[in-house]
Amino acid sequence: MSSPFLSLHGAVAAEGVDVGVAGHYGNPIVEQRHLEQGRAIVDCSTRGVVTVTGPDRLSWLHSMASQAVARLQPGEGSEALLLDANGHIEHAVHVLDDGATAWLVVEGDQAAALATFLDRMRFMLRVEVADVTADWAVLGAMAVDALDAAVPAAAPNGVALDWHDPWRGAPGHQYSHEASHPSSDWTWVERIVARDSLGDAAAAVAAGRVEAAGSLAEEALRIAAWRPRFATEVDEKAIPHEFDWLRSAVDLGKGCYKGQETVAKVLNLGRPPRRMVLLHLDGSDTVLPAPGEQVVGEKVRPEPAAGEAPERKVVGRITSSAMHHELGPIALAVVKRAVPADLDLIVESHGIDVAAAQVEIVPADAGAAIDVPRLPRLGVR
Repeated sequence: MSSPFLSLHGAVAAEGVDVGVAGHYGNPIVEQRHLEQGRAIVDCSTRGVVTVTGPDRLSWLHSMASQAVARLQPGEGSEALLLDANGHIEHAVHVLDDGATAWLVVEGDQAAALATFLDRMRFMLRVEVADVTADWAVLGAMAVDALDAAVPAAAPNGVALDWHDPWRGAPGHQYSHEASHPSSDWTWVERIVARDSLGDAAAAVAAGRVEAAGSLAEEALRIAAWRPRFATEVDEKAIPHEFDWLRSAVDLGKGCYKGQETVAKVLNLGRPPRRMVLLHLDGSDTVLPAPGEQVVGEKVRPEPAAGEAPERKVVGRITSSAMHHELGPIALAVVKRAVPADLDLIVESHGIDVAAAQVEIVPADAGAAIDVPRLPRLGVR
């Protein structure tokens, strides 16, 4: 189903994880500024929407999710992860309850899988699960006013379906040492609308009542805010700690959910095996690395012989990249825990070495939250 936003003047279709919507409308840098200023909306209609109804819906979701959602009030939103038994991330869900229905927004290719999983877990509880992506869509913005200028908020049960991203000022456990966390600039709102109203929203853009920004603009601001995304950062080994996702998607006061043992063990006794970093990239070659490309570090000891190039070692991979209107070329990457914070990195992209300076999101020294004293060895006095 083609989005009506792709018919707007200047629309260029997105590639990669956002295929199906507009990547930009001619000038993604200007679109970033308009989005940041609260003047633009983003077509996110390729996202999936799953509903859960029934009197047991919130307590049931609470029992499976990493986040406490049992007491969500009508109109209140949250973010939750569904983990496997080893703590690996299987789904990242934006949850909004309107008093009668829990609305779950996920990546588009995850909706059917999430609905199938939830349906298998109903047992005798009073819940009903439905993949309603064919009937409902998502628009995004950094301000509710921009969304209001495009299309009224849907409210099938009398509560506006606006999900406010908790990443900004998230109350959970934070690994980052940064006092001024860039999430303070991330005021992202997702509005669930009837899919047949997307044409009205596109018409509002065409009439000049609101601007449109493409997925490239959204991605640039997201990366600058250090905000992880399931479609880009998560792989089969991912656990929440590696992305500082305990900030917004994990309630450390609740237990009894699948993967909870790993969450507690890594936080209290261990260290995240990998860590997400922001990379400031050298833009002199105008090369923007693609997701999946290797991040390497140069070994400086022992010193190479005269004329011999330093040995390189792969230390991570690019997950997302963008050209930011202020920061220039930036990327998120997942690197090995032991990579020193001051190590200059190189991204091998398109046959070119792109120098990269890292900013810690999950610090290299992120350790156990509990200091367990070392027991004396048996027989030692």
